[in-house]
Formats: sequence, C-alpha cells, structure tokens
Amino acid sequence: MKIDAAAHAVEEGEKLRLEDRATAVAPLYESKQAYEKALVAHSESIASQHERLFAAGRHGLLVVLQGMDTAGKDGAIKHVMSAVNPQGCHVASFKQPTYVEKAHDFLWRVQPHLPEHGAISVFNRSHYEAVLVERVHPKLLVDEGEDRPKHLDAFFDKRCRAICEFEHHLVESGTAIVKIFLHISKAEQKKRLLERLDDQEKNWKASMADVDERGYWKDYQRAYEQALAATSTKRAPWYVVPADDKKNARLYVSQILLDTFDTLPLQPPKVDAARRRELKVIREKLEG
Repeated sequence: MKIDAAAHAVEEGEKLRLEDRATAVAPLYESKQAYEKALVAHSESIASQHERLFAAGRHGLLVVLQGMDTAGKDGAIKHVMSAVNPQGCHVASFKQPTYVEKAHDFLWRVQPHLPEHGAISVFNRSHYEAVLVERVHPKLLVDEGEDRPKHLDAFFDKRCRAICEFEHHLVESGTAIVKIFLHISKAEQKKRLLERLDDQEKNWKASMADVDERGYWKDYQRAYEQALAATSTKRAPWYVVPADDKKNARLYVSQILLDTFDTLPLQPPKVDAARRRELKVIREKLEG
C-alpha cells in the first residue's frame, strides 16, 4: 500500500487556509485487520530505520506533533512508535511553561529534549505553542515577562523567524525535522470530548479548560494558518494530516516518518584497513 503523504505538505511560501484542507479522506485501509497489519509493518520499518540511524551516528530525527485538543497526538505516538527501541527514542510533552522556563527565552525549554545523533525525539506540542497559545491569549506574554506588544502580528512574525533560524541551525547540524499538524474538525472534537466523558478509563482527562479553549476555535485555526505558513520550509516541512479518522492519521504519520528516513544517508561506518586489522585482533583474542 503506497500512501502519498507528500500531498499533505505545506509548500514553502504557501498561503495556507485550513478550511481548504480536508479533515477526513477516504480510508487508507479496507478493514481493521488491514489497518493493523499496515501499521505494524510501518512501525517495524521505522524501528529498522532507527537502528540504521543509530549505527550511522551522523543524524538525529525530530518529530513535532501539533493539533487541537483530542486531535490524536498521544495515540499517534503510542501506536506509530510502538516498535522503536525506547533507549534511542525520547518523547517530550510541553504544557504551560514553568516558572524556570518563563525566565528564559521561548526556545530555551525545548533544547534539552533535542535528539542526539542516532536518536529520535518526539515533541507532543512544542516550541510552536509560543506562536499559537500566546497569539490567541496574548495576555500570557505579560505573565512570561514580556511587555504586551503593540503590534501582535509583527511580534509573532518575529518569533516565527526565530523558529525558522533555530530549525535551520538544527538541520545544518544534522537533525532532520518533520512537523505534523493533526487536522480535525470542530464536530469531531466535540464527539471525542463527549466520548471521553463517557469512558471511565479516559474521563480523568476531561477538563473545563478543554471546553473553554474550544470557544477560541477560529482564533486557533488562524494562529495555526499563520504559524505553519511562516515556518514550513523545504528542509523542515509541515504536513497537514487529515485526522478525523485516527487510523488514517496514524498511517499518514508513519509514512511521513518513513519518507523522511529515506532522505537521510544512513550508511553504517565504513570499515577501512585499520578497522579490519582491529576486527582481526578481536577475533583472534576471542578464539584464542
């Protein structure tokens, strides 16, 4: 099964309109069993590529997941990364900034969680919260030690430029970056929030904050449009993944990761003459 994930990329310089992007598309699978088989195959392929990433030791992979509440970020991480060796995969979830984080620039808090060469880091929310939540709720800037800007668009344009420069540096330093926005409809979010209330295993997640933030739906859509359009580049692209169907979304996410791995020169270290001599000595000691 070939999945054309590239069709959901945001082109560099594109004027993005999320209402023109589908939240639901035809299923990529014929049955639940077919979906499970495809996802297992994708997950195992990602695990294999991760081993090659580790062996090569020249690149890291940063996966950024963003989306409205209930978009499926947690589930995507759980299912897509299920076969990956946890020793080389780090997941960081970013919530409201802590007191210490507020005392630094907005990019500071993500830096300790960046992947080392040979490893994968997955950001569940990310540095992009600073151009999303704070654009919708600019009063938060004062709480974080910023003067409330007179011109909000100019202020957040500046932050987006800082993000682009930050990501450019990471790419130049060997970190591949893939950024995925799980795009759900407002109706689907309502359905999922109600299902969460009815599920005794999940209703602990329910909060009034989810309902309150839902009231800013249009503002968040506009914030995402501006942020994604300003920061999607050829070397660190954004993908707008239809996410009303969680199974479809997971297959798209896994395909995007596999496509990204394919762009990296993941060759194991070359065995030169000196290394061959060393291996020979190792063998002799083991067999002696």
